[in-house]
Amino acid sequence: MSSKCLSLPLSCADACSLVAGEACLLTGVMYVLRDAGHALLLKEIDAHEGRLPYNLSGEAIFYAGPTPERDDSPFGAIGPTTASRMDFAAPRLYDCGIRATIGKGLRSEAVCDACVRNKAVYFVTVGGAAAYLAQCITSAQVVAYDHLGCEALRRIHVQNFPVFVGIDTCGRDIYSYNGKDAE
Repeated sequence: MSSKCLSLPLSCADACSLVAGEACLLTGVMYVLRDAGHALLLKEIDAHEGRLPYNLSGEAIFYAGPTPERDDSPFGAIGPTTASRMDFAAPRLYDCGIRATIGKGLRSEAVCDACVRNKAVYFVTVGGAAAYLAQCITSAQVVAYDHLGCEALRRIHVQNFPVFVGIDTCGRDIYSYNGKDAE
């Protein structure tokens, strides 16, 4: 199976060209953030009158908690977190300008609606492949929330990071079959 190569940050045109289930390789900048960081980010959005801080507009957020660096790699391992844990924040983040999120598993109807409304996508990457995914990361730096440790907001550079389109800009969801949740 061939994969579509995409540059990050993802353009609106590229996002709109994607179809649920399509395999992609991402290269460029993405951000890493998990549960506790999302709660802090929402507070900052409120403080910034609804605007995303840290130049996050148009960017992708990878739901992950990386392990410390190993050898010459920024992380020893970095695997996806269950995305539904961020559903409390995702629709608002999409509405504020996040173009893509990356995680594993099902998303809520509110997230699907936000993807359609904002021409945004949800990418799925494979759980259990954290050591492999770490090899796709060329650099990392903490941007904010350093006190959260592995849940800090990090800016990372990725090269050929493997994902599948989980929810596309038309609302098609790989976890649904004929409009019903897959079992």
